[in-house]
Amino acid sequence: QAHMVESGGGLVQPGDSLTLSCSASGLTSSTYSRAWFRQAPGKEREFLVGILWNSGATNYGASVKDRFTFTRDKAKNTIYLKMFSLKPEDTAVYYCAGRRSGSSSFPKFAEQYDIWGQGTQVTVSS
Repeated sequence: QAHMVESGGGLVQPGDSLTLSCSASGLTSSTYSRAWFRQAPGKEREFLVGILWNSGATNYGASVKDRFTFTRDKAKNTIYLKMFSLKPEDTAVYYCAGRRSGSSSFPKFAEQYDIWGQGTQVTVSS
């Protein structure tokens, strides 16, 4: 059974940096794509960045592409989200997600992903 587990969240101050990790088990390299999303209270789940696992092609959401960086370690089956210059509006629960089947377009919507981690809270506050 496939699992994804996030870690690295916490309370930080505005302007700080933070790196989230998401390790996967039960997912082979044939996974089509993986992604990071976040969800703030009262808001819809927002796509941040995704990767097509085999090609390595990435796609960033417009709201974070200048401050967040996606990396991966294929050997560890782990993806990372490096966040810089954090703002209070970045406060949210951050999720990693995986999609096993192919897609005709880059999957950017939550409903296009079938495996989810439990989420990790990031709070940006002074």
